[in-house]
This record gives sequence, C-alpha cells and structure tokens, in this order.
Amino acid sequence: MGIGDKKVIDLWKKMNSWVYEGFEKTYKDLGVNFDSYYYESNTYLLGKDIIKEGLKKNIFFKKDDGSVWIDLTDDGLDEKILLRSDGTSVYMTQDLGTALLRYKNHPKMNGMIYTVGNEQDYHFKVLFKILNKLGYNWSEQLHHLSYGMVDLPTGKMKSREGTVVDGDELIAEMKLNASNLSKELGKINDFSNKEKELLDDTIGLGALKYFILKVDPKKRILFDPNESIDFNGNTGPFIQYTYARIQSLTKEVKVLNNKINIDFEIIQKEKDILKQLTQFPSAISSAADNYSPALIANYVYELVKMFNSYYQSTTILKIHDLELKNFRLILSYKVGQVIKSSMGLLGVEVPNKM
Repeated sequence: MGIGDKKVIDLWKKMNSWVYEGFEKTYKDLGVNFDSYYYESNTYLLGKDIIKEGLKKNIFFKKDDGSVWIDLTDDGLDEKILLRSDGTSVYMTQDLGTALLRYKNHPKMNGMIYTVGNEQDYHFKVLFKILNKLGYNWSEQLHHLSYGMVDLPTGKMKSREGTVVDGDELIAEMKLNASNLSKELGKINDFSNKEKELLDDTIGLGALKYFILKVDPKKRILFDPNESIDFNGNTGPFIQYTYARIQSLTKEVKVLNNKINIDFEIIQKEKDILKQLTQFPSAISSAADNYSPALIANYVYELVKMFNSYYQSTTILKIHDLELKNFRLILSYKVGQVIKSSMGLLGVEVPNKM
C-alpha cells in the first residue's frame, strides 16, 4: 500500500479522529476553546509554495543534494533546512504555510502570539526572520510567548522514561484532592451530589490553573498537586474561599445602598483596600504589555490578603453605625467583584459557597 492508498488514508483519518476527540474532551474540561484549526497536512503545501518564492528571490538556496536552506549566519543565527533533499517538508515548512494562511484569513490582524515552550526559542527566531526577509511586514508583530517547562516534585518529566503526566489524569487527581479536602472541612454537607461534583471541578481546576499561571511564564515551574490545593497561601482555593466568604457576608443584605455618606473616618486597612481596587485596570494593562497572567494572579492575591486581614480584625455586620456598616458591606462587595473578574481573566471560576 502506498501513501496515496485509500485504505491508508481512511485509517489515518480514523486514528486522527480518536486523537481529536480526546483533545476536545480535555480542552472542554479546562474551559478552553478555539475559533479555528489549522492542520499541518494542509499548510505544508502552502509552505512549499513560499519556499519556491524564496528560491526565485535568492533568499533561499539549494545544496548539492537538492535540499533547500536559508543562511542566517549574518543575523546571528545559523543555516536552517526548509525542505529535505527528497522534497518532503520539515516543521519550518509547515509553520511558514500556517503563518501566511492565518494572515490571509485575518488580514486586519495586528499581531500573533505563539504560546510554545522555551525549548523552541531558536525555531521561532528563525521563523520570524524568514517571514521578514520574504517581505511580510506583519511578521514584525509576531511574538513567541516562551514559557518555562513544568517539573514534578519527583523531577523533570521525560517521555522516554515514562514520567510524563497525562493531562486527563492530572485533572482527575486535582478534582479528587478537592473532594477530599471539602469532606475534611465538612462545610458542604448540605450540598447535593451534583453540587458537590460541580464544586470539586471548580476547586480542582482552579487550583491547577492558578498554581501554573501565578508563576512568570518564562520561569520553570515545580508543580506540586498537594501544595496547589491548599486553602492557605498563594493558591486558587484560598482566593476562591475568600470570594465565597464575601458572598456569604453580603447576601444578608437584600439591597446595598450605593449612596455612601463619606462624612466619617475610615481606617487604614480600608484605605489600603480602596487603593488596591483602583490599581486593577493598571494591573490588567501591565499583564497584557508583558504577556504575563502572573501579574493578575499576584494582584488578586495581594487584594485577598488585604481583605482577609481586614475581615478578621474589623466588625462589619454587627455594627450599630448604619452608614459605616453600609460602607463596609459595599467595600466587601466591590472586593468580591474584582476577585471574580481577576480570576475570570485567568480562566478560573469562583463558587458562591464553599
């Protein structure tokens, strides 16, 4: 049977469908979705056309064996193969085709972020340089978000040694950890089984996402499932629990009076919280400018620490001064709103009750 044999192609399509179904389930569990898909089996053809164009312009060159290369030594890089001697493609061929196809599909795009591990730093430097030499001005707006690898407490994950963690298994483990922790705390005994399952998903996935996103993308991460699920410290569950506490606090007031009489003194902790709330927009801008969700995570963690300290030392509900009580409830409510928005930007849900 040859490569073009119908039986071979049908089998290939069937096996691919199994993979795509698995991907779809994992992405759905993580709350991830995509607007469009690009398949290397299609884009390599466009990549080959680009390489032909580059040969005509003498940007690329052929070696004696017929393979096609580009010499980037003057740019501080190296010689890079673009087509093998038998005419078959390499990763660079496909990535060139995908980049051009994306631009054709979205001609008004003003940038593209490639979120790929730092092991591919050299590859993307070459890709962007080639596109630039070919005259594609939009290549100047391409950015490689080079993130650090994830290690386990047992060491680096290596596929050849069988120490790579399956994503679905890790998600299941995080949900189980969340379930066990909730049972130990004993605060959800009145939940239905469906409510408990939903809460386990929210806490488990929140712990996983937040633990990874709180670290600067460029840094290597040591992921500890047990540490990430802790209700104390800089963790997703700690922030989620604070949000749930605020919902419990403010639900006792049917209507919050947003007209605050400011003719009274507020304490220093309230001033600190108000200042932190006003810095939320700048935290978002900084995170976008630096391609770092960690800045949002660090921001909301600081806000949560401030509020918890305030909550533990300040009377809110059992206070006779109604104006002051109203102010403190509204302040708590606003903190809850910013927590929810911040965690939402990180793809983390927050429960109303824990």
